[in-house]
Amino acid sequence: MQGSQIGDRMQGAQLGSHTIQTHGARLARKHTHDWVVLILLAALVVALHYAPPFNRFVGKDMMTDIRYPVKPSTVPAWAVPIISILCPWIIFISIYVARRDVYDLHHATLGVLFAVLITAVFTDVIKTAIGRPRPDFFWRCFPDGKQLYDQVTGDVICHSNKSFLTDGRKSFPSGHTSWSFAGLGFLSLYLSGKIKAFDGQGHVAKLCIVILPLLLASLVGISRVDDYRHHWEDVFVGGLIGFIMAVMCYLHFFPPPYHDQGWGPYAYFHMLEELQAANSNDAQNQQHTATGGQHIGLFRQEHEMKSRNDLEPGSV
Repeated sequence: MQGSQIGDRMQGAQLGSHTIQTHGARLARKHTHDWVVLILLAALVVALHYAPPFNRFVGKDMMTDIRYPVKPSTVPAWAVPIISILCPWIIFISIYVARRDVYDLHHATLGVLFAVLITAVFTDVIKTAIGRPRPDFFWRCFPDGKQLYDQVTGDVICHSNKSFLTDGRKSFPSGHTSWSFAGLGFLSLYLSGKIKAFDGQGHVAKLCIVILPLLLASLVGISRVDDYRHHWEDVFVGGLIGFIMAVMCYLHFFPPPYHDQGWGPYAYFHMLEELQAANSNDAQNQQHTATGGQHIGLFRQEHEMKSRNDLEPGSV
């Protein structure tokens, strides 16, 4: 019984009775506060990006592990939002075109944005509070190779570009990795629900599709170690933060991927329940109206028959 109901709901979603034109504006208005929170989170991310990090002590004997050469980033900073937000959104749009379900598109978009922005705030706060030097900090501090240290404290006295040096104190955790695992981790969970990867049928091809976004996120993290921009601990913790936020935000909007209703957002099923309840109430009202009309008709027939019976003896 439950399976047939789920199938009927799936079919209703595929028929596309809930599009951007018919339900988009109302759905956006209903979640206005969520979009306002997203804007505030984005503003906070920008502010934290320019916040100065903790000026951690760096002595001469500590330079051994942070003396790697400065290299250009394999994955530039501008590419991170494309990987973590735009790529998942393209998948969401593609599924919307096929299914015409604005509830799925809206909540998937909200979910991935919340996952990435909350991760970004979390990551930047830790970066700023810890102030760990990057593996290439030596050459950021002494671009000409001439070392200079405070004669009293033994701390470094850097003589390089201030913004370049400030960024050199933001190693832990990796922002590239946390953003990538937040966005692509959310996409992985989203796809696993859509294709029912955990339906117990044992289709390995579905599992490969689910793992692919996580592989891409892992490659982003590996590139940060290869470019000497992060220590391996930075990448590991960054990936962990991003994926945890992805799971939390996904489960906020969608059932678990292994659930029978894991293919759609909670809001879609709540809408169906409200619609079914409204239809049931309408049917009951119509039934009561029809029953009341029948009772009135029977009463009138009985009254007419009684009137005729009363008149017959008088006429005789």
